[in-house]
Amino acid sequence: MANEQSWKIPPIVQELAAGVQEPPSRYVVREKDRPTVAGVPMPEPIPVVDLSRLSAPSDDHSADEAAKLRSALQNWGLFLAVGHGIEPDLLTEMMKVTREFYSLPLEEKQKYSNLVNGKEFRVEGYGNDMVIAEDQTLDWCDRFYLIVEPVSQKIHSLWPTQPPSFSDVLREYTVRCREIAEPVLANMAKLVGLHEGYFVGMLEEATTYARFNYYPRCPRPGHVFGLKPHSDGSMITVVSIDDAVSGLQVQGDGGVWYDVPIVPNALVVNVGDTAEILSNGFFKSPVHRVVTNTERERVSLGMFYSLDPETEIEPAPELVDEQRPRRYGKMKAKDYLAELFEKFARGGRAIDTVKI
Repeated sequence: MANEQSWKIPPIVQELAAGVQEPPSRYVVREKDRPTVAGVPMPEPIPVVDLSRLSAPSDDHSADEAAKLRSALQNWGLFLAVGHGIEPDLLTEMMKVTREFYSLPLEEKQKYSNLVNGKEFRVEGYGNDMVIAEDQTLDWCDRFYLIVEPVSQKIHSLWPTQPPSFSDVLREYTVRCREIAEPVLANMAKLVGLHEGYFVGMLEEATTYARFNYYPRCPRPGHVFGLKPHSDGSMITVVSIDDAVSGLQVQGDGGVWYDVPIVPNALVVNVGDTAEILSNGFFKSPVHRVVTNTERERVSLGMFYSLDPETEIEPAPELVDEQRPRRYGKMKAKDYLAELFEKFARGGRAIDTVKI
């Protein structure tokens, strides 16, 4: 039994990275799949959308931003959000407490482990992603998942007491990110001809996850993934990325990988599989990955806006007709989430299981 469990519970990468000269074989990607750490220059920049203009009363500026949003979500599946209203000081503080959490002694962080009784995996908590196969290639990354909305679903015992300001900063950041997500979703609904509240209403009692990522320095960054290629299962994701260390890459046409640039105080907003399915393919859930480097650690924080577990995910009836045949089947959100973790572990995409 001990041997069976050993491969399911990989070491904490932060601890591992401090003592190895080469990544262990479980982290090394097959040669044909290895990442190019420096992405290809973009054929055109990822759109930067000013959310303050997007939400302004109808005028030329809001129309221009809506056009940029449409282009971004159809062609790239993501955009860089500025004018989002979150003060730079709060963004800085959120990243600061994230780094401080990962700087804690291992025994302190493991108080919030995602392993129940040391062996049973759960999504929430600190540790690694789910391991389902002995030959699974592992990511050079530690993560810490928390449910942040609704309050009734929060697992309070997993919220750290160190650093002392962690919980207060995260609560404030959660409120402010919701103020970004809802206007974006309202504009997405308008883009496909649905009423403004269509997508927002679906998230009223839904679950929001925060995922804190930590990517240690790696001696061979070209041999590992910080986070393997994947798409999100969410409706949308709002990401605060490291303002000094790049690493996020998005896949473009032809399978080419492009670096997502760092824009000071900008947030990355991307649609997830749920939005692609609900829009019957109008929006594109982007495949993205994270690469590592030899010089500096990197952190990021993703806020994932997901549907209530009992909700059926399927194309909106208004978006299916003779000209736009149904492109996706139907699956409960909780089943899709389970499929997502299974497929992610194996390097696949859950959305492929519901495409028609």
